[in-house]
Amino acid sequence: MNRLISSVFLTVALAGCAADLASTSATEAALNAQEAKQAQQLTDQVRSQLNAAMRTEQDRLQQAEKASNP
Repeated sequence: MNRLISSVFLTVALAGCAADLASTSATEAALNAQEAKQAQQLTDQVRSQLNAAMRTEQDRLQQAEKASNP
């Protein structure tokens, strides 16, 4: 009888741990997805800034070429 009660108690405890583990895994997955989204946004922002800087430099080079070739 004591073994049965111990087995039931152990089973319930392990089930609780499994539920906690599943919840933790789901939370971690959601955080990882959010981090990936933020990383993509940062990549897009940096790419946009680099493109703007390249356009500005190209404009400066064109103006310098026009100024040196009257």
